Amino acid sequence: MDECPDLLNVEKGELEEKRVVDGIKTEEEEEEEEEEDEEALPHSEFLDIFEEGLALMVQDPLLCDLPIQVTLEEVNSQVALEYGQAMTVRVCKADGEVMPIVVVQSATVLDLKKAIRRYMELKQQREGGVKHISWKYVWRTFHLVFNGEKLDDDNGQLKDYGIRNRDEVTFLKTLRKK
Repeated sequence: MDECPDLLNVEKGELEEKRVVDGIKTEEEEEEEEEEDEEALPHSEFLDIFEEGLALMVQDPLLCDLPIQVTLEEVNSQVALEYGQAMTVRVCKADGEVMPIVVVQSATVLDLKKAIRRYMELKQQREGGVKHISWKYVWRTFHLVFNGEKLDDDNGQLKDYGIRNRDEVTFLKTLRKK
């Protein structure tokens, strides 16, 4: 029994030599190398490399409509558009601004409202505008209209209202009854 530990140690030593010769590394050695690699590249340089790669990716004809500071959600939406899994709903505001909102083909009115909210929040971040928008107030004060019909059922699907790709939905202020 005493010979077994020595035999194991010899075999372990031989295995370590074989690993070094064959170029096989233990998990500990790999972790140490990863830590060294992480230390070799400062965060700012990594961000520069990432942004360069992202700029090249956005030059692709499929993704050329996207902004430079693109999010993963925006890339996924654009790809879904190309595969016919999503549609663009053009939301027209009273000031003449048109917001191209991307939603899935089976989207509901609520999905459209959420997409409008995400679009506006991203726009505010990029332009440095208003920090907080009260969406409860917005939906109480404004409503969406398509072909003169108010989109009042949040659970109703857009296709039930007749909304298809590139259709325009108007963002109108609600009139109060006195």
